[in-house]
Amino acid sequence: MTDRTAAVQAAIEGELRLLDPEVRASPELFGALLHPEFTEFGASGTRWDRASIVRVLTHPEPGGRPTTTTAMRGVQLSDDVVHLTFDTDSNGRRAHRSSLWRRTEDGWRLWFHQGTPFAGES
Repeated sequence: MTDRTAAVQAAIEGELRLLDPEVRASPELFGALLHPEFTEFGASGTRWDRASIVRVLTHPEPGGRPTTTTAMRGVQLSDDVVHLTFDTDSNGRRAHRSSLWRRTEDGWRLWFHQGTPFAGES
């Protein structure tokens, strides 16, 4: 199920911006989309905080292709929380993704993210 609320649309737009190569090249732009209390359980199995994910993801691997997304869906859980699910392909590494976006005084910010690797047509 996907809600078509303004909140869900804002979260989807934020998620897609996080994958934009221009945003990925800027710690300021990338970091501005993350909640101060951001946490991620990555597809690698690593637990990331805001500072570490900004440091790693704003220095992409040379020759890498942009990450692609499919099946992005969202639901508004409360006035200030949106849950997104989608799949990514990053240079052949595929993952199911789940993100929680929270509304703050500065707009919608990614609060929590989890990636789970998968192979095949899952």
